[in-house]
Amino acid sequence: MLRAAERQNGSMLCVGLDPEPTKFPSRYKGDSNKIYDFCAAIVDATADLVSSFKPQIAYFAAHRAEGQLERLMEHMRRVAPHVPIILDAKRGDIGSTAEQYAKEAFERYGADAVTLSPFMGWDSVAPYLQYEGKGAFLLCRTSNPGGDDLQNQRLASVEGQPLLYEHVAKLAQGPWNLNGQLGLVVGATYPAEIERVRQLAPTLPLLIPGVGAQGGDAVATVKAGWRANADGSSAGSVIVNSSRAVLYASGGEDFATAARKVAMQTRDTLEAAKL
Repeated sequence: MLRAAERQNGSMLCVGLDPEPTKFPSRYKGDSNKIYDFCAAIVDATADLVSSFKPQIAYFAAHRAEGQLERLMEHMRRVAPHVPIILDAKRGDIGSTAEQYAKEAFERYGADAVTLSPFMGWDSVAPYLQYEGKGAFLLCRTSNPGGDDLQNQRLASVEGQPLLYEHVAKLAQGPWNLNGQLGLVVGATYPAEIERVRQLAPTLPLLIPGVGAQGGDAVATVKAGWRANADGSSAGSVIVNSSRAVLYASGGEDFATAARKVAMQTRDTLEAAKL
């Protein structure tokens, strides 16, 4: 589904849906009841420019807007059925609790994939892989400075003493990826480490946040993570997320038009970097 969307829309761009009512354009500003209206307008303006959408669940839950998120998921499936939806939830529990989180993501919201924290081990991933055709993106090397506290530490007990993020990449490419359902989250602020993850996980899709407002370099991101097959298709998909730069491109009545313009510019920059 992801590769089909990449081909159809000629895009590696993922638009993150992180609605903050205080940043909404004038007609919606400060009104949490307008979260659906705002996000639906962004979706309508960019649906032919993206390879995926990524709603961040906390931005909805904080405003008691889960019902609006359900409506938005239905809207995205209706107007852009070919575009996968990645629910950014970063769940990380185990057992029956993880089963409930998986049910929430895939049955309640109807997401195509979900982001997970894998640091409780295989038990925190397995329940999501029971859903055929659904995906999970594991946090691997995140873009925040504090990621070094754990992700960049060496594992003395593992052969070769890899860094923790390298070990996660190997597990996701290998023994954990039973049905080809896994991908990895790698921050755009660390291009050298994107390249390292790509070496360790040559076929996995990489979800790369941090381009735009967080300062990640779009061109460096693509060159580090994108690899081509002989026919020119992606060997392992690269999904480059931009949220605030697209959502809040304008605070006026032209907010959707402005979002489309920024999304188009970003998509074209990413595509040009493949050459």
